[in-house]
Amino acid sequence: MSAPIGEWQWNKATRRLTLELQPAALGRQLSGDWAIEDLGHVLDGLSRQRLQTGLSTPNGDVGFELITAEGEAIFLAGGPVDDIRSRGVILSVSETAEIGSEPDANLLPVFQPIVCLRSQRIEGFEALARWQGIDQQQRPVGDTKGLATSMLIFAADALSRFRDISRNPNLFVQVNITSLDLADAQLVDLVSAIRSGHDLAPGAIRFELTEQDALRDTEQSLQRLHELRDAGAGIVLDDFGSGHSSFQWLADLPADALKVDSSLVQQIDNPRVETILEALTLMARRLGMTSTAEGVEDLAMLTRLRTLGFDHAQGFALGRPQPAEEAEALLTA
Repeated sequence: MSAPIGEWQWNKATRRLTLELQPAALGRQLSGDWAIEDLGHVLDGLSRQRLQTGLSTPNGDVGFELITAEGEAIFLAGGPVDDIRSRGVILSVSETAEIGSEPDANLLPVFQPIVCLRSQRIEGFEALARWQGIDQQQRPVGDTKGLATSMLIFAADALSRFRDISRNPNLFVQVNITSLDLADAQLVDLVSAIRSGHDLAPGAIRFELTEQDALRDTEQSLQRLHELRDAGAGIVLDDFGSGHSSFQWLADLPADALKVDSSLVQQIDNPRVETILEALTLMARRLGMTSTAEGVEDLAMLTRLRTLGFDHAQGFALGRPQPAEEAEALLTA
């Protein structure tokens, strides 16, 4: 998946679907005000079936892929405007992109476990983007522009499988977003569609962002975060304790969780830092937030972190970022 390339609107009363796409080639094929039967003629057989069922969900939410007769793929995501109309965004789906031609051309999502310190069980994962190049070596993705939609879709698909395998309906997955992602109102529609498509409870999909990212446009960021939370996404303030962490921002943010930066966690043997960590977990709890210790590289730290009030821990000692198949095996172990 990549960034949105157009918009769609569905009228249930007239059974007409309006598509507006920017790329010239796809625009010529698909842009227009379509009767469903007519649009089906330019799609492959499976897509015709998806079109009929995907637009007729009881709650109006939409999230499905279409493939044209020429093999071009798009993804429709969105939700209801009223009882008659639904609308949303169109995402491109690159099946044959060359290496480097799209930000996700060789994107390999990996998942790092987040462990509950009380039960000592995996309660969630952070979905991380890795680039798999020609040499087949995994490397962190440097430029995250346009990756949020791809990672969100990958993460939701993986979470659905994780829940089935583990028989744990309370598992969650966390996806990183940036200030660029917060500027895109269409992310809200995508969250609604994905939650509906995978039957995910509120908070199952969580967005991580740093204060530095969010503060680039405070008013817009706060508005978008409230919209995302209203759409059923959880909000996690990442890397707290690094840089110039603002308590005013913490008061304003509609956050569900606080992730304390590894630079603080790894100084747990410093009595002053230990006091700060304990104060942070107490503050988080009284604000109705859970707290996660990042960068845990020694299992001996877990008892102390639990004593200090942390709810979750994440780090190499508990599991490295791994492909979905390995995460599934970990859940069944």
